[in-house]
Amino acid sequence: MINRRFPIVMMLEPLHACNLTCTGCGRIREYESTISERVPWKSVWRRGRVRSAHGVDLRRRAHDVPANRATGGGNPGAEQAHHPLHQRHVIRRRLHEFTPDKRFYFNVHLDGMEKNHDIAVEKQGVFRDAIEGIQAAKAAGFLVCTNTTVYKETDMAEIEELFDYLKQFDVDGHQISPAYGYSAVDDREIFMTRDDVHEKFRDFDRIARKYNVRQTPVYMEFLRGERELPCTAWGNPTYNIKGWKGPCYLITDGHYKTFEDLMTQTPWESYGPENDPRCEHCLMHCGFEPSAAFGINAKFTDNFKMLSWMLR
Repeated sequence: MINRRFPIVMMLEPLHACNLTCTGCGRIREYESTISERVPWKSVWRRGRVRSAHGVDLRRRAHDVPANRATGGGNPGAEQAHHPLHQRHVIRRRLHEFTPDKRFYFNVHLDGMEKNHDIAVEKQGVFRDAIEGIQAAKAAGFLVCTNTTVYKETDMAEIEELFDYLKQFDVDGHQISPAYGYSAVDDREIFMTRDDVHEKFRDFDRIARKYNVRQTPVYMEFLRGERELPCTAWGNPTYNIKGWKGPCYLITDGHYKTFEDLMTQTPWESYGPENDPRCEHCLMHCGFEPSAAFGINAKFTDNFKMLSWMLR
């Protein structure tokens, strides 16, 4: 599968404007020169239907991709209120314009309980706003998930406390991933090494089973250091104001005008751990969850694990 490149999730960033300065987010810094620009709606829909035409093995259109994720601001779920697609702005003012659907959900970013989350996003009151948004969306019949980034100082007991707290609002699931110190925000005081990540997630399987964490069991084994996965960033491409971002959601070595250019002109074999020093400590889901989904380095028991996880 590693030579059959096609997307599973398309990340669409209509803009990078944000009213927060989250410590772990580099978008407002990396795209400072285009912070006030937006992707035109016609272009948004066109990207949603672009033909993914890499190689001879497989051709697909992006609207056939299992998931298309529209985000506002830099971090997927960053609590900013500048775009109609943004979660809190939609939930508070535009919720009536949307119809609940099993294929549509709001993803609310929460990095801990109130005190530590507001410290992470560098603004007081954001946690309460997010909870209000969750309550409004659930009351209107929408699916809601949360997205959590784990930093070096994150106490995993607090993450369990957060998930337990969110049970009262009938949140439909949680996503989690270790923070990665990419070039735009490289600060080793808050970011972890690969060994740090393994230690941090050593006992997380217990929490994942208890609180419906949406990460696959294969990826969770990777976070615990129990198996190796290659980076398949092409499984999760990003389109933003400047074009198709290459090579991945976090590292930017160029922007491509077309999706085909991204897939055919990016030297994919040059990236990932052991290939590029910038990738050495990255274990982000955007690069490694596709590997689990594609079945790369699969073990005999993986199908049973995945089936049990999906049924649960």
